[in-house]
Amino acid sequence: MKYQNVLVAVSLSPDSQQLVDKAVSIVRPHNGKISLVTLTTEPEMYNNFAAPMLGDLRNLLQEEAHLFMAELQANANYPIAEMAVLHGELADSLTYVSHKRQIDLVICGHHHASMMNKIYCSATRLINASRVDVLIVPL
Repeated sequence: MKYQNVLVAVSLSPDSQQLVDKAVSIVRPHNGKISLVTLTTEPEMYNNFAAPMLGDLRNLLQEEAHLFMAELQANANYPIAEMAVLHGELADSLTYVSHKRQIDLVICGHHHASMMNKIYCSATRLINASRVDVLIVPL
């Protein structure tokens, strides 16, 4: 199948490079586009007592995510069309973005062992909610 517009959901971990590499191998033969997204958590979820510092923490999380995705972009050896930092639940966010940006394929990774249950639930929700193909890559 020929995919022209691929969305890659990355986390702030070195394993994400594998997902980008997979996307590049899929779109390169067809000169397709790759978009990267990552989800960050809202600092309000962690500490209601640190209100004055939440703005700084939110900015720091955003900056860290953008720097990490810029590093993935530099290592991709293929142009990355778009990068975005999202907030919210994985399946809902990826479904929304894939519909809005006319994505053909969504690529996500999953870890084995302790993370499996958490990721499995998110992946199942994404697969059930998605209107496009979803590729889950074991990391």
